[in-house]
Amino acid sequence: MTDKNKEKEFTDLLLQHQAIVYKVCLLYAQDKEDLADLYQETVYNLWKSYRTFENRSSFGTWVYRIALNTCITDLRRRKRHEYVPLRLTDTDLTDDDPQDEMLNDLYSLIRRLNKLDRMYIVLWLDGKTYEEIADIIGTNRNQVAVRLHRIKEKLKTMSNL
Repeated sequence: MTDKNKEKEFTDLLLQHQAIVYKVCLLYAQDKEDLADLYQETVYNLWKSYRTFENRSSFGTWVYRIALNTCITDLRRRKRHEYVPLRLTDTDLTDDDPQDEMLNDLYSLIRRLNKLDRMYIVLWLDGKTYEEIADIIGTNRNQVAVRLHRIKEKLKTMSNL
């Protein structure tokens, strides 16, 4: 495959999966500029790694893995605190719809979780099965089930405060 065809193939796949990249970056960003930087860095890392992508997992699974690793690496590099407030209104995601307000509240609670718990819950909220989550994270199904149960309980407790 020529470089031009490889670039077109990558661009087409990225367009199909850009929401994954955006969602993951949104949960780890501090503000709009940070979100843009994380998104750009993730796309760069995807492109850099695309030549070695071997189709052993789905492209979406691979995108999740790269996006999560990029965001977590960025957190470590900047030595940020575990809790980083981000107002969704800064990202122009929602209107004044009551359902959007509930979504804002949920994202606010998720951002208060530690970086690993955020990783689990964002995959679960995106409809991934426990097996898919285990594959993306590199663990087993039982650990995913236990971890998600604890995270859900933690979110319930946090929402009642």
